[in-house]
Amino acid sequence: MTSPVHGDPESSRQELPGEPGAAEGDDTLIDMLCTRAWDPGRRFDTAPVPRAWIEEHFGPEHLEHIRSQAVGSSSNGMIVLKSQAEEVAAYFADAPRGPLFPPVTPPEVEAAEEIIGRPLPTLLRRIYTEVGDGGFGPDGGLASLTEGRRAPGDLIDWPCLVTRHERDCTAGLPGSWLYLASSGCTMQWHLSLLAAGSPVLLYDADGWVPSWGEGPHDGLRHATGSLRQWLWTWANGGDVWAEALSLP
Repeated sequence: MTSPVHGDPESSRQELPGEPGAAEGDDTLIDMLCTRAWDPGRRFDTAPVPRAWIEEHFGPEHLEHIRSQAVGSSSNGMIVLKSQAEEVAAYFADAPRGPLFPPVTPPEVEAAEEIIGRPLPTLLRRIYTEVGDGGFGPDGGLASLTEGRRAPGDLIDWPCLVTRHERDCTAGLPGSWLYLASSGCTMQWHLSLLAAGSPVLLYDADGWVPSWGEGPHDGLRHATGSLRQWLWTWANGGDVWAEALSLP
């Protein structure tokens, strides 16, 4: 757990070293996001690879070699590895490329904006209309803009940011916070639709106690300077948690 940010996290803004300036770099960013989001082995931070396949292609002893690198395993014989692992690249080398969920149309974006009550940042609109309707990205992956998306093999629908926004507002969160992705346990990534630069907020849903006079802002743990910065980090293969945890 990181310490709560000081001051007003939504107003923080940082220059992004090495990032192409503002909108002129967004075409490159969109291309990079498509490349990663449309690769089934790299669209998330981790990917499952069958244990039997690893034994067949790398040898039984390789399992012991990568034991410390494995993120997890499942009862159906899958080993979960970081998406940058060579085993992941080899296993998904010939897999079809394409978005998990197809991009939405401009009218669908407008319908979502009407429900949310605020326009989406131009970059976020482009992501949903050019890259895909969520289903890729940091941690649990971006929520979809439309309802009813379901990944192959899943038993429940993918999170919908519009539905989550309505629920969050009912729970007392600011209407200017837009849910982006789950970060595990009670941690969530939200986008500020109000602050300059569209900061991405790391929020702990259990990080505040109303009976103590606290509010949602007391649950904020970090603010990345902009949506653009957050996405560039991930598109480049980085860890969006590194800044939040002050990792090198």
